Amino acid sequence: MDGKNSLQITRTASGGYDDDGHAKRTGNLKSAVAHIITAVIGSGVLSLAWSTAQLGWIGGPVALLCCAIVTYVSSFLLSDCYRNPDPVTGKRNYSYMDAVRVNLGNKRTYVAGFLQFLVLYGTGTAYVITTATSLKAIMRSNCYHKEGHQAPCSYDANLYMMLFGLVQIVMSFIPDLHNMAWVSIVAAIMSFTYSFIGLGLGIATVIENGTIMGSVTGVEPANRADKIWLIFQALGDISFSYPYAILLLEIQDTLESPPPENQTMKKASMVAIFITTFFYLCCGCFGYAAFGSATPGNLLTGFGFYEPFWLIDLANVCIIIHLVGGYQIYSQPVYSTADRWCAKKYPNSGFVNDFHRVKLPLLPAFEINLFRFCFRTAYVISTTGLAILFPYFNQVLGVLGAINFWPLAIYFPVEMYFVQNKIGAWTRKWIVLRIFSFACFLVTMVGFVGSIEGIISQKISGKG
Repeated sequence: MDGKNSLQITRTASGGYDDDGHAKRTGNLKSAVAHIITAVIGSGVLSLAWSTAQLGWIGGPVALLCCAIVTYVSSFLLSDCYRNPDPVTGKRNYSYMDAVRVNLGNKRTYVAGFLQFLVLYGTGTAYVITTATSLKAIMRSNCYHKEGHQAPCSYDANLYMMLFGLVQIVMSFIPDLHNMAWVSIVAAIMSFTYSFIGLGLGIATVIENGTIMGSVTGVEPANRADKIWLIFQALGDISFSYPYAILLLEIQDTLESPPPENQTMKKASMVAIFITTFFYLCCGCFGYAAFGSATPGNLLTGFGFYEPFWLIDLANVCIIIHLVGGYQIYSQPVYSTADRWCAKKYPNSGFVNDFHRVKLPLLPAFEINLFRFCFRTAYVISTTGLAILFPYFNQVLGVLGAINFWPLAIYFPVEMYFVQNKIGAWTRKWIVLRIFSFACFLVTMVGFVGSIEGIISQKISGKG
């Protein structure tokens, strides 16, 4: 045993450290729910009215409810993987990849890690797109109010994406997820605010129309092939809007114990999924009821709503504030992995390990690590650049949802559950979970294919 490990074990005797020698975790049910809501109720909620419009009055709500059930099952299985071999007293797995490595071995860890970071990176890119879209919507809303709804109010999104990138470079100075409870609480409040506004505007429009728009079969495009592609894309968008498996263990690692972390996480998942499902059904259904076949791809920026313009502006400001925090929630696991890997690879490097105290005029002193500054700045710049190249909101969400939904939210949690609980092949549980996994695989495939087709079509037509 080296001196560092001895020091960690000695520290556990004091009240300021946990059993693994890390600083004492202080997260609770409320903070976990806030983290989950920040991660889940993001840009995906804005596409749900459009998704409901493609699937119709039966298919849309059923797809949302099924996805909620699948997400809870996934979170239930995964929360028991935080500690191995015992879910209450065993050794901690600090991240999704740690859990996969312990239960399934190194080969599948590489696959899981690649997919996890791909989704985290892609979600950051989607948040850049969404923020720019909301900033454009604020400008257009004010322009339409002054010039009329037919005015050619057009604005370049690239500038807004770059501004968002600058904000995220500053936000990336936050050390890690443990220091972000306040960010998640603010972001969760913002998500509730703009969801309520979207819901209220939908209800008001239904009342104003005097009728409920839409049909059982949903939007009817020019031909059957287009209908199939749109259904596939809608399923991809819905699958993006729920699962948070790639962040679940990182969130669980912030929780205090006792009570056991897996119990708190299961309760937090149930509360958060219930809340988000209620909002999703309301926003999706009332958005479709308000606009029918003309439902915009983004409920608050597609200008189904024009007035009151100030309320549209407020909703989009809330979206922007929420996405500032949401981007960090999805980026911090990447940052922490890079920090740990480089610290282990280069233990004697001052560039990687040293912190320098900086004092700027009018600001409190803070510490900066040169490696963190360079890596995180490059990361933000790359997501911003990719967003500028592919600014297709619904299609990007669909691709990310497909990549995340089956491999990360279903396949790996199910496989780890089999290993942890020693579930034998062809037993009842094995068969049920295999059927469950295969059904989710089919949803992933159709969502992925439909969304890729949508990106290609948008790129060819030149629409952003």
